[in-house]
Amino acid sequence: MAEDIRLDDLEVIDNRDANRFEIRVRDELAFVTYRRNDSTITYIHTEVPPSLEGHGIAAKLARHALDYARANGLEVVPMCPYVASYIERHPEYADLVHPRAGPKELRDGS
Repeated sequence: MAEDIRLDDLEVIDNRDANRFEIRVRDELAFVTYRRNDSTITYIHTEVPPSLEGHGIAAKLARHALDYARANGLEVVPMCPYVASYIERHPEYADLVHPRAGPKELRDGS
C-alpha cells in the first residue's frame, strides 16, 4: 500500500538511457523526463502513478532535477508545468531558468 511510503527512503535514479530521473516504489515508477545539451536541460514531463500521488514524490523528483542542473552548471527550460510551478513555489531555483525560457516571473523570482 502507498500509505507506508517514506519519502526519505526513496532514491532518485538518473536513467540516462531513458532521459529521465526515476523513483521506483515497489512495481510502480514515477519520473521526470528531460532533454539535455551542453549548457541546458529541458524538463519535459513529470508523471506519478495515481496510487503514489499525495506523498511528495513529484516534489522530490523536481527538487532532485533542479539540484542536478545547479550542480552541473546547466540552465533550465521548464516545459513541464509541474517543474515550472515548483520553481514558482521555490524561488531559490529561479536563477537556473534559461533567460529565454518561461515567464519572466520564473526568471527573476518576482
